[in-house]
Amino acid sequence: MNARIPAEVFPPGEFLRDELDARNWSQIELAEVLGRPPRLISEIVSGKRAITPETAKGLAAAFGTSAQLWMNLETSYQLSKANIQESVVSRRAALYSRFPVKEMVKRGWVLAAENVDVLEQNFVSFFGSEKLDQKLSFSHAAKKRTYDDSASVIQLAWMNRAKQLAQGVLVPRKFSKEKVSAAISQLKARRQFVESVREVPRILTDAGVRVVVVERLPSLKMDGACFWLDAVSPVIALSFQYDRISNFWHTIFHEMDHIVHGEGKEKPIIEEMPTNATWDSLPPEEKRCDTVALENALPQREFEGFVARLNPLFTKADIVGFAKRMEVHPGIVVGQLHRRELIHYSVYREMLEKVRDIFIQSALTDGFGQKVPF
Repeated sequence: MNARIPAEVFPPGEFLRDELDARNWSQIELAEVLGRPPRLISEIVSGKRAITPETAKGLAAAFGTSAQLWMNLETSYQLSKANIQESVVSRRAALYSRFPVKEMVKRGWVLAAENVDVLEQNFVSFFGSEKLDQKLSFSHAAKKRTYDDSASVIQLAWMNRAKQLAQGVLVPRKFSKEKVSAAISQLKARRQFVESVREVPRILTDAGVRVVVVERLPSLKMDGACFWLDAVSPVIALSFQYDRISNFWHTIFHEMDHIVHGEGKEKPIIEEMPTNATWDSLPPEEKRCDTVALENALPQREFEGFVARLNPLFTKADIVGFAKRMEVHPGIVVGQLHRRELIHYSVYREMLEKVRDIFIQSALTDGFGQKVPF
């Protein structure tokens, strides 16, 4: 139901004057009845003073009305004087409800503006849409922790920012599957040492694959994504939601497999994984990407043999020795043991070294103390 808006709202003093005229009372006489200063009555009648709850009760007793009547008159009058455009507030509230406005403005993704028309247009420009009330979309293949039938607005905002960054990354060579296959071999040679992750951006760009880092937005729930600027320009974007060497390599190899198969060009890759998901419930492409990622991070036949020999007792010395023989970082072995629930997640966590601060030294990054001016 629409609220009724009166054509004109009068100050309570007008009604008070009518009551006085009806009784042939003067303002001084009313002041004496109420036991209040004559100046107070004069200022209420002239609209210079608001009616307080105490005065409202006195007027109600003097005129045989209710105190609520006088408070309602005062409230209606004050609301009529309030200089605020409700439609503007509603539009701004809609923006804040739909988008993480404060965070996006803080990061410089969207320019701040007091004028709601300008602010809305800034969001339209950011998302590359014609208008904000249309359904937002983005063609991508994403490694998400929560899988559903479409990306959330938070995820779309994050990926649009990643797309902006990716457009500023120059690649020395055009993309080809052959180059990507060669790049995967080079990446596998860098799995042993934490410092080697700084070489990953160069290896990827040499293969025609752009790589960017965008600090995650609150509630993003996305480790990384791959998408295409055009038919021959794949992009890998990382959020480093979990800064662990095992997660890093798994995400890189997972997204590389999407690229090898040309996924994410025409429509989003739906990656739905409820909290109670089982391996059998995963989409076929996700099973494939995870299988390839596990194998590229650590040869699975060797890993199965390691597990068969030592399960259920895995000492740190055993893990370090096996990792050295496989020429991978021990944290990768620990990560896969955690994944298989062969050891508790709290065990050997010190071996899951962080790599983010090393990686962003050679990758175009927005966030984590770095800001890109576009």
